[in-house]
Amino acid sequence: MTLFEKLIRRELPADIVFEDDEVFAFRDIAPQAPVHILVIPKKLITRIGEAGSGDVNILAKLLLTAAEIARELGFAENGYRLVINNGSDAGEAVPHLHVHLLAGRKLTWPPG
Repeated sequence: MTLFEKLIRRELPADIVFEDDEVFAFRDIAPQAPVHILVIPKKLITRIGEAGSGDVNILAKLLLTAAEIARELGFAENGYRLVINNGSDAGEAVPHLHVHLLAGRKLTWPPG
């Protein structure tokens, strides 16, 4: 069981920002920006590279949920970044697909 599955099951504490039947969003415990929220599917998809055609709706919902959170928290107008890491070389630390929602300061490019 992944760390994120334990958070979804409330076996570990989380600062929850959004939840419905399919998606769970919470503040990252090691933020890389003033606002750092992780948006995850409740269904375990190990990483984006392992998602299949049957995952199209949940993948779209992850992105749309992140955008809605940005609007609701008031930083959509100034901008935000969405990041999905795939594999250890990309910085993936938890094998459960997640979208990083980063905001609250001017973000530089390139990121890595």
